[in-house]
Amino acid sequence: MAELQIQHVQRGGLDSLPALPDELPASGFLWLALTREGLKRQFPVLQARLAHWLHAPLMDLHVSDLLNEQLPSHFESTQAYDLMVLRRLAAARQAEGADWAQLIDTRAVGFAVFERLLISVHPDECPVLGYFQERLPLLVGSEDLRGSHRLPLSPDELMLRMLNHMVDSYLDLRRLLSRRHAELQQDLLNTRQPFEDWPALLAARDALHGLEELCEDQHAAVQEWLDAQSEFPDRVGSADQEALRVRARDVQEHVERVLSHIRRLTANTESAVQMHYAAVGHRTNSIMKVLTALTAVFLPLNLITGIFGMNFDALPLIHAREGAWIALGLMAGVGLGLGWWFRRKRYLGSRP
Repeated sequence: MAELQIQHVQRGGLDSLPALPDELPASGFLWLALTREGLKRQFPVLQARLAHWLHAPLMDLHVSDLLNEQLPSHFESTQAYDLMVLRRLAAARQAEGADWAQLIDTRAVGFAVFERLLISVHPDECPVLGYFQERLPLLVGSEDLRGSHRLPLSPDELMLRMLNHMVDSYLDLRRLLSRRHAELQQDLLNTRQPFEDWPALLAARDALHGLEELCEDQHAAVQEWLDAQSEFPDRVGSADQEALRVRARDVQEHVERVLSHIRRLTANTESAVQMHYAAVGHRTNSIMKVLTALTAVFLPLNLITGIFGMNFDALPLIHAREGAWIALGLMAGVGLGLGWWFRRKRYLGSRP
């Protein structure tokens, strides 16, 4: 990926420029796509051109934000430009056998949005940048009024399209998370073998909490952008302002869907854990019930053997030839009778 890629976007046309122009084009807007290393190296030249073009170079604090890979999603507004940072999913999450930490591994993508200039800062090998570099040339000449099937008309619109694409990847992640959680829940509720993969369950819970916090930051950032548009209505043309708001609310709606799914998975996991302990308790109660019933069956048999085991000559049946058989028959009858009674009372087994 090149350190700096320059696109001149205008109605009905898209041109790639080899270097930063001396002046901003008379129509359309410029899109400058940089890697973080490219921003570091191109920073002096870029600042000089911003000062010449718009008399508004980037603030040092905002440059630090754009270079920070760990920065959470957020939005800031100045009189000259808006700064938007949103975290996208890393491509490594598609790998087979990826653990929970890899599933929600994210990278920050930053945007500095001027009136006629968009600066986007991406990590290396960013799939979002690659997608739009392939997508935009296909839209040249399209007059479709549905928005996403034509070239963007302003830097804000291009930024919102990229945000929407990043958020859509979180929608795709829901299926993978659901499948992983279903596997964990099946193991958790399997009563034939004890559940021992507690570290994976804790990792899943932590991953969901982290993803929930990530989505809440995204939702707040887009909401702050909407609030800024209300405070500065002249920043975007009135004809396109409502369309941009609709697109931003669509991004918010996608984030809310992901949040709803995450919270539902979290609730399902907590319910599965409670059901697991309830099943373990039920199984323990069943075992104790059987052992108690068996103890109750053998208790009178032990009493009988204890009585006939006493050292007294005058015990009945002790000197009779049939005494042992009579005692064995009595013990068998008592045992079978108690077993039948306990089963009738459903102390042993169960009835439909």
